Amino acid sequence: MSAIAYVLIKRGYDVSGSDLNAGHMSAHLAEEGAMVYMGHAASQVEDAEAVVISTAIHPNNPELMEARKRGIPVLHRSDVLAAVMNAADGVAVAGAHGKTTTSAMISCIAAESGIDPTVIIGGEVSSLGGNARNGAGRFVVAEADESDGSFLKLYPYLAVVTNIEDDHLDHYGTEENIYQAFKQFVGNIKEGGKAVLCFDNAKVRRLAAETDKEVITYGLEGEGADYIARDISYGVDGTSYKLYYKGEFVTEVHLIVPGRHNVLNSMGAFAAAYEMGIATDKILASLKKFGGAKRRFETKGKVNGVWVVDDYAHHPTEIGVTLKAARQTKPERLLCVFQPHRYTRTKLLFSEFCECFKDCDELILTDIYAASEEAIPGVSSMHLAEGIKASTGQEVLYIGKLTKAEEYLERVVRPGDLVMTIGAGDVFKIGEELVRELERNAD
Repeated sequence: MSAIAYVLIKRGYDVSGSDLNAGHMSAHLAEEGAMVYMGHAASQVEDAEAVVISTAIHPNNPELMEARKRGIPVLHRSDVLAAVMNAADGVAVAGAHGKTTTSAMISCIAAESGIDPTVIIGGEVSSLGGNARNGAGRFVVAEADESDGSFLKLYPYLAVVTNIEDDHLDHYGTEENIYQAFKQFVGNIKEGGKAVLCFDNAKVRRLAAETDKEVITYGLEGEGADYIARDISYGVDGTSYKLYYKGEFVTEVHLIVPGRHNVLNSMGAFAAAYEMGIATDKILASLKKFGGAKRRFETKGKVNGVWVVDDYAHHPTEIGVTLKAARQTKPERLLCVFQPHRYTRTKLLFSEFCECFKDCDELILTDIYAASEEAIPGVSSMHLAEGIKASTGQEVLYIGKLTKAEEYLERVVRPGDLVMTIGAGDVFKIGEELVRELERNAD
């Protein structure tokens, strides 16, 4: 929502908005000229010509009810994104995991190459100055949100699919329905456009075989993809690999972001950027200095040999991949604090959650972040802790409150530790407070 608001402001619209809590994004939008209200009230939409909402807005929200009462058009955020993207050559990145980082990489490459893109993504990137950019160039780069099916409103020039998994079953009902939505998304590609697909994912391979659109594939496993990475080297300072296209060596790629998953993300970004007409040397220069998006393996601080990192991962596959990347940095101990996100997801993927933390040395669970959902009887972090212990034999510590989890970490961390906070809620606060306390104690 903040990214869309920023682009609209830059395009000359009068923008106002409301939030329940003041944050840095609200302050940033206010500085750019938005009227920002704290809290929701019917009076705040009286002068609006349109009201834009996200899926998270409850039907009983007073501003939404007032807009409908007054006959003010109500648009979903995806309607506005579609209006911006479909009038240009869109580069839409979709997938259960990796879409924020991949879209951020593409955005940075495009911006730094001089083609002046418009950018609307979910994660903040320091080199972009946030999560949005309004450009005068031909391309609009954006994340395509599959969670509620709204990405089907997009008609991109390039559609990037990082993977297809069984997330958002609360909306789709079945895995086949999820697949069919992605198939339609790729089917929406404009004439002359292409699909950039990760060949390591079985459902995406099926999509590559079934779509009638022109396809470019990338992957690490096997020889079936167009782009292949070989001789991958993981280290404390980053990752490097040799990139091949249809069997021919293209270039060597250097990254400062860790992990196998970021090799894949960078390959998807490379393929998309190349199709956007960006020269290889410019792509490599941007990838080499790409430091990641906010809340994607984001370093919160390094104090007295303790490295504190936060990551937005909230699906079991994402978590497993993130912890493997953490392991590749070779910490003496890997301590993980996980805050489950949504009762429905915790219930539907319970078995997978029980298996995805094997790479951490110590696991702490905090209470579930509800994200506006009602609690489901029998679904809790304590129940999940018991399930993990039964499944893997791991010791799991349940500490419900974030403040208590941070206090525990203060007592037990030691030099050589990598502490990771993981989840899509507000678990990042633990890492921020831990860094402050470690710095205070170091003085």
